[in-house]
Amino acid sequence: MKAIRSHATGGPETLTLDEVEVPTPGKGQVLVAVKACAINYPDTLMIRDLYQFKPQRPYAPGGEIAGIIEAIGEGVEGYKVGDTVMAGIGNGGLAEKVVVPVDRMFPVPDGVSYEKAASLLMTYGTTIHGLKDRGHIKPGDTVLVLGAAGGVGLSAVELAKAFGARVVAAVSSEAKGEVARKAGADEVVIYPKEAMDKDASKALADAFKKACGPEGANIVYDIVGGQYSEPALRAIAWEGRFLVVGFPAGIAKMPLNLTLLKSCDICGVFWGAFTMREPEAFRAQVQELFDLMKAGKIDPLVSETFPLARAGDAIAKLENREAVGKLVVTME
Repeated sequence: MKAIRSHATGGPETLTLDEVEVPTPGKGQVLVAVKACAINYPDTLMIRDLYQFKPQRPYAPGGEIAGIIEAIGEGVEGYKVGDTVMAGIGNGGLAEKVVVPVDRMFPVPDGVSYEKAASLLMTYGTTIHGLKDRGHIKPGDTVLVLGAAGGVGLSAVELAKAFGARVVAAVSSEAKGEVARKAGADEVVIYPKEAMDKDASKALADAFKKACGPEGANIVYDIVGGQYSEPALRAIAWEGRFLVVGFPAGIAKMPLNLTLLKSCDICGVFWGAFTMREPEAFRAQVQELFDLMKAGKIDPLVSETFPLARAGDAIAKLENREAVGKLVVTME
């Protein structure tokens, strides 16, 4: 079978298309013929050894897949060969077949495509955990979402609206702003792509404050980091929650005096660790996502698909912050 693999630390250009042996499922595992593998920000970090988890090389990136069960290992119950499933696996998904632990797997709901099924767990899973467990979202809250047109950002727009919040979407272009509006954003703020000086940073903070309203943002959902985090923190409400999700623009240095002045919290959102530490809560939230999808309240936007041989291009496009919605690699 074929797999895109990382043999050495580096960017997407270092990935190679290899011929490898088909793996055999062990106890509590199944073999899945991968039909779709979504690309996520951790894929860009992992190949550069910048992520919390560092798989042993050579390995295939890709932590979110959908496909069909081809073989079942010892002790697996509730699944059979031919079942359509989706799974969050950390890495290994950019391959024609992958072994999946049964406790990381879910049946794909009826009528959901492979591409959309592969785009649900990590993005919407991160966000439902972030908004509910870390942000304590409630109806009537104002939520400021940075990077609102990407896969995680759009999940935040949709889920915040589903939970009764008002959403301010912050994006880098008017075209991305229109995508966020279509997902349900109430207000859009366009932030500059170029480096900001002190005056530009203040102007962005003022724009965030104006869009969020006089009380400020009860929740800031920061997927971007870098120079955009401080202006967003300045627009937070009294006792607001600033959720740290990702850093494609760099790791911000925050003026902690603002947390005192606003009596606000800065909270990390580490979904991967949450799923391992609280598996029952994780599975309950996935079921809630299925219910929201069935009700038409969330719908992953797959903006582009790539063949396996061009998986590196998909990773590069996400790394360069050019993606809208989800980028998905398909095996057929």
